[in-house]
Amino acid sequence: MTADSATDRHFERALASLRGLSVGDALGSRFFVPANYPLLKERALPPGPWQWTDDTEMACSVLAVLAAHRRVDQDALADSFARHHDFDRGYGPAVNRLLRLVREGGDWRQLASALFQGQGSWGNGSAMRIAPLGAWYADDPEQATHQAEISSYTTHQHREAVVGAMAVAAAAALVAAPGGPPTPEALLDGVVALVPRSAVGAGLRRARDMLDYRDAGTVAAVLGNGRRTSAHDTVPFALWSAARSLGDFEEAFWVTAQAGGDVDTTCAIVGGVVASGPAGAPPAQWAADVEALPDWLPGAAA
Repeated sequence: MTADSATDRHFERALASLRGLSVGDALGSRFFVPANYPLLKERALPPGPWQWTDDTEMACSVLAVLAAHRRVDQDALADSFARHHDFDRGYGPAVNRLLRLVREGGDWRQLASALFQGQGSWGNGSAMRIAPLGAWYADDPEQATHQAEISSYTTHQHREAVVGAMAVAAAAALVAAPGGPPTPEALLDGVVALVPRSAVGAGLRRARDMLDYRDAGTVAAVLGNGRRTSAHDTVPFALWSAARSLGDFEEAFWVTAQAGGDVDTTCAIVGGVVASGPAGAPPAQWAADVEALPDWLPGAAA
């Protein structure tokens, strides 16, 4: 196998994950509209087209940098985030300001480390965008977590945000593994083994213990559903939901969305992880109703 063919395979896996992420993000965001609340209860789709948010926009930068550099180049990633930053995509205020200043010539290292009185952001932003990177590194989950850690620092430097990104990347890598996706238990056990001890890690262990729970609302009451937009309030529940519905994108989406909270982000994470596996693609009609990926992403139109 040539290096080019291996890279093509990595890109195809990552692009499949990105498409799943964009569907989860765009459809999930429609359920912030009060008129669509009754549809969610009935598992009925709102009218399209569905526009994606900052989750997808940043994930496109992650894949673009991987395609260009075969790894995470932090300067290139921060530059891509800043150049493609669209204020109207729903970014949080701290990241909006950071990316504007980077675009104006600021140093992302100083800006990201200074957030929240020097603690760095512990938000879910670096986790929501990272599943395609995990799919890229399906043959090396440890490298997936390493590259996810590097990627997080460009915007989110708090330990919990970093570990959240590592966990999502690890999950996507394990789901996309050449031998096929693991069992739900093996998936969460594998992720826990790949990430450092942290609040995110503790949440993942609780998620593993709750895999036999059927009611997502009950699980979200324990694990969180992203309502506080922190990594440890978002990632454990999202990976619980993904683990329970591997190979069934539609079920994974509805279970996640009906738990409420930061629905576009939890559904983006779940969509990206589930779609990393060959049997986890979103329904064709759902994908057709989502806004096209940006034309600056190489291969997006393929």
